[in-house]
Amino acid sequence: MLGKKKWPIIILSGIFFTFIYTLTSSKNSTPTITHSTWQHYETPERAGWSSERLEEAKRYYDSLGSTAAMVIYDGKVLVSWGDTTRKSNIHSVRKSFLSALYGIHVQEGNIDIQSTLKELDVIDNVQLTEQEQAAKIVDLLTSRSGVFLTAGEESLWMRWTRPDRGLHLPGTHFYYNNWDFNVLGTIFKEKTNTDLFTEFQQRIAIPIGMEDYTTDDTSYKLEVNRSIHPSYLFRMSARDMARFGQLFLQNGVWDGEQIIPKEWIKESTTVHTPVLGIEEYGYGYMWWVADTDEFSDLGLYSAIGRYGQSIDIIPEKNLVFVHRVNSDNVLNRTIHQVSNKKRLTLLKKILDAQGSE
Repeated sequence: MLGKKKWPIIILSGIFFTFIYTLTSSKNSTPTITHSTWQHYETPERAGWSSERLEEAKRYYDSLGSTAAMVIYDGKVLVSWGDTTRKSNIHSVRKSFLSALYGIHVQEGNIDIQSTLKELDVIDNVQLTEQEQAAKIVDLLTSRSGVFLTAGEESLWMRWTRPDRGLHLPGTHFYYNNWDFNVLGTIFKEKTNTDLFTEFQQRIAIPIGMEDYTTDDTSYKLEVNRSIHPSYLFRMSARDMARFGQLFLQNGVWDGEQIIPKEWIKESTTVHTPVLGIEEYGYGYMWWVADTDEFSDLGLYSAIGRYGQSIDIIPEKNLVFVHRVNSDNVLNRTIHQVSNKKRLTLLKKILDAQGSE
């Protein structure tokens, strides 16, 4: 017979495990059916894909702890798993959004990517050296500024691997650097006299018909102890992220309107620097670009965020893949985060379903 002192422990343990079960099982619950302007295939077979093989991919997806995924093929929804309407933090996918806005304003003559930090009069909490001031906007876009200062929204890996100041000249060394990305946000605001989030809504989200995005889903995060340049954060649904990917797949055209310059899309999704330690990708203008194995042959390029967020675009397959892990859930940030390798394994399983019997 259990002693009286053990009953509170058992009760509390039961409450705890019930709480954990609720958090982890919610991702697999049936999503609410919401009207969407996305068109869907009646069956995968109608598009030349195998339902059976896609179901195999779905089982792998379930094993990862992913919370949403979409496959857009020839402009229509082939696969939709999880709650694709839920908005959550997209993390570093935000950087590819800013890259797209840069493309618009470079074409309009508002931004010259050959301008230096000295010419732009960029400052920070500490004085930039002459060497650092020689960095150009294009160096920031490719994460090769040579400015190795603290920044907002840095991961532990960024902090641990930051080179010493002055170690590398601008344009010569890739270091995935939130200082570069956040400063690009500051430069964008000053050179265009616009708000980044409003501009994204007016120039991209509304024209391509995003169904969930509003500027209420965005925020600037200023960490003054690290830098005077704020991070620009987006929360977005999987189905709206898919529209952004489809826009790039269509070379920047939507309903006959050129939203993003075609030349910028080609330039920004070309490898400008190899990345040591990352097997699958090189780096473009705030885009990850496949530079090895079959994904390179397929023209894959990706907007990638922490914990498993991605927009993967495969021009040779006329396909967009969106993958989400809801990082609002603390367990997803620890137990269920999905690596590039696992996400790309899932993508391979999906691609293997094309033309299969």
